[in-house]
Amino acid sequence: MTTFDDPPALPRGFACASRNVGLKPEARDLTLIASEVDCAAAAVFTRNQFPGAPIVLGREVIRSGVLRAIVVNSKVSNVATGDEGLARARRMAAAAARELGTEPDRVLVSSTGVIGVPLPIEKIEAGIAGMAVEMQADPLVAALGIMTTDTHPKAFSTRVGAATITWIGKGAGMIEPNMATMLVYILTDARLAASSLDAMLRRAVDVSLNMLSVDTDTSTSDTCAILASGRAGDVDEAAFEQALVAGSIRMAETIARDGEGATHLIRVRVRGAKNRAEARTVAKSIVNSPLVKTMVAGADPNVGRLLMAIGKCFDAAIVPARTDAWINGHQVVRGGARASFEDSTVRAALGEEVVQVDVALGVGEADATAFGCDLTQGYVEENAAYYSS
Repeated sequence: MTTFDDPPALPRGFACASRNVGLKPEARDLTLIASEVDCAAAAVFTRNQFPGAPIVLGREVIRSGVLRAIVVNSKVSNVATGDEGLARARRMAAAAARELGTEPDRVLVSSTGVIGVPLPIEKIEAGIAGMAVEMQADPLVAALGIMTTDTHPKAFSTRVGAATITWIGKGAGMIEPNMATMLVYILTDARLAASSLDAMLRRAVDVSLNMLSVDTDTSTSDTCAILASGRAGDVDEAAFEQALVAGSIRMAETIARDGEGATHLIRVRVRGAKNRAEARTVAKSIVNSPLVKTMVAGADPNVGRLLMAIGKCFDAAIVPARTDAWINGHQVVRGGARASFEDSTVRAALGEEVVQVDVALGVGEADATAFGCDLTQGYVEENAAYYSS
């Protein structure tokens, strides 16, 4: 079992800083993360067909498999800004490179926030100047500068042999990625080749961040990157990947818990599916259903909503007579029909902070787990005025 550090720490040779540079009225809005040496690196990005300028640039720079630093601003996403947006993303990379004494093509740029607003690059360039002397070893400092509607910074770390792995992330809304989540940066001092990092990152993302959904909406800015400095030397790759998966699942659940307006983490485990793809489809169908989400929000034991969400997976092999389901260990569906249970018992189970839905399809051996949250008035309020606030 993977254990996590308390408090979280950065791997050896990494440091970070964050500032307010005037994009937000007061809160930190710019983060700089850097390694003392060039790192082997890999990344995955959103598949949204309106990618932000930082995504376009990120796909370009990651081809080398080498990064030295990450620079991120919040409040303005630099999406739908055309050629000028890309030029400003390049200026952001160049400013960070100057501050750190490296090359712009060694810097990964990310931006998160409102879409369609020109990036205030002059404020960012001025704000980056002098950040190098503020660099420190607390990853929560980096997490503070990348928050948008997050209610708290998200960072944690663990150890694999002599090496440390650290996750820094943000995300609360516009989340059902087809690659990763909003923004997640994984740092390690293990020595690993870029090709190995790429393969391990994709496998880890596939079962964690790619199974995360707050609201079914794929952001135009999603990025997940991993940097390995090698300062801790070689590491057992199987053990490293196991920890990478565990930490990525933890980040997925942390983001789901902090979904806009959320009061519950919903974890859906589907087993007995015909194949892995169908298991993932059914799990996502349940976690994405507004009716299931509101069932959890209201602690309403309406199990017909579960059956609906399973049954609408038209291309999956579903046999009602073989379908069972449980809510926090209480069986609520048996053979495709409502099981006998006390409403008050299941209502109490739905009132717990973590609501786990288990579904057994009984048609195969495949399984999958999805992560999400409930749907409350808070989500509506947050997003009804997001552009204007």
